[in-house]
Amino acid sequence: MKYPARIGGSVLSSLLIAAAAAPASPADHQPTVVELFTSQGCSSCPPANANLIKINNRKDVLALSFSVTYWDYLGWRDTYGRPEFTERQVTYEPSLKQAGPYTPQMVINGSATTVGNDLSEIQSLLDATPPLQGPMLTLNRDRIEIGSGSLAGDADVWLVRYDPRIAAVPVARGENSGATLQHTHVVHRLERLGTWDGHSASFSLPGPDAGLKTAVLLQRPNGGPILSAITD
Repeated sequence: MKYPARIGGSVLSSLLIAAAAAPASPADHQPTVVELFTSQGCSSCPPANANLIKINNRKDVLALSFSVTYWDYLGWRDTYGRPEFTERQVTYEPSLKQAGPYTPQMVINGSATTVGNDLSEIQSLLDATPPLQGPMLTLNRDRIEIGSGSLAGDADVWLVRYDPRIAAVPVARGENSGATLQHTHVVHRLERLGTWDGHSASFSLPGPDAGLKTAVLLQRPNGGPILSAITD
């Protein structure tokens, strides 16, 4: 697949409203999910990494940093990059009406997108994003419980394991050669647990990964809107 060059202008799609579900959990239990697709080989990405650190201070945000792999050919292999993270970004692009993936890209609740290094636009988009209205999620140590809802159609259940700390990574080659890049909420594991069909359900979680937090996303298939989210 041909990946377009990084862009500096605004890439803002229309907000897609998720289908209504049965009574949602309280708004403060349903964070706004902000996914940053970034790369240590991208010279435009350090400001976006810094922006994610800033918006992570909002109590209503679940920030997740996914490192993609398609800039590795420039000379630096991203230390956090994984093919499944690149695949997740590629899957988003048709529903977000994008020609193809780029970095830095932020995706809000799976339904809106903007360039990741424009903090004012990110903040405006977050302020305009309605609360998630999906079913209640209950996260236990070894299980995720999902309440019933009135959705038409299925939803994927995604496990995300991420490091909540700020990490500093020195880069020796490529566009950011000589720089030390800061990251936060770096995703290390992404796994589809199964399908939710609108009825109450429970899914087993794999054992804990040392030093990582757990989040679960309930999301329409094929890069659709996120319906519910929870983190420990």
